[in-house]
Amino acid sequence: MNILSPDELAAALRRIGAERYHNLHPFHKRLHSGQCSIDEVRAWALNRYCYQRIIPFKDAAVLARMDDVELRRVWRQRIVDHDGEIGDAPEGGLRRWLALTDGLGLDRAYVMSLEGALPAVRFACDAYVNFVSQKTLLEAIASSLTELFSPQIISERVSGMLQHYDFVDESVLRYFGHRLDQAPRDAEFALDYVTTHARTPETQRAALQALEFKCGMLWCQLDAIEHVYVNGNPFPGAWRPGLGMAARS
Repeated sequence: MNILSPDELAAALRRIGAERYHNLHPFHKRLHSGQCSIDEVRAWALNRYCYQRIIPFKDAAVLARMDDVELRRVWRQRIVDHDGEIGDAPEGGLRRWLALTDGLGLDRAYVMSLEGALPAVRFACDAYVNFVSQKTLLEAIASSLTELFSPQIISERVSGMLQHYDFVDESVLRYFGHRLDQAPRDAEFALDYVTTHARTPETQRAALQALEFKCGMLWCQLDAIEHVYVNGNPFPGAWRPGLGMAARS
């Protein structure tokens, strides 16, 4: 592999998203086009909570490896965005995701317990935390660059779900509106870091492979959800329709 210029490296990273990002997954095409049942949407939201839950874990793991105080000041905003502030400050992303599962009629305590989550989804999330903890800081930051592509999937998701599903509204989907501002900001910073610090064929290859890993981690979660809830291959103990629903008032 020849050394790429910063612009060439950025283009190579973007090509990975064009080929591997999970907006291309068949389940997401079903979700965004109104082909999912409400129980399939519930299964997706419940399992996706596993990923939402570990985002502060992985960002804390990345933060702990940063020697530069300025770098830490920037990165810690990701944790604040997701966990929110103390007291009556604006809610964070994690609570906004729970607003989605609340709106779908799932019991919040059940969702947070992870009891009904698919093993493959949980394993994938654990693998991501281990990745950013064990790989180089450059690779850990490069793996976050799926945020380059998230505005596209968020726009497709919100417009598609509001159009096709009468059981969601803008309030229930408010997590995604906030990410339209946060993800581009975070991606711009991470992309600048990667293209600045990946200066050898080895480090550039590692950065590209890190992004490929992250795309694969997101994709395999949907593989598991589709296998169980669309193709009808239930895992013992996994969530099923009627289980873990909130009590009606």
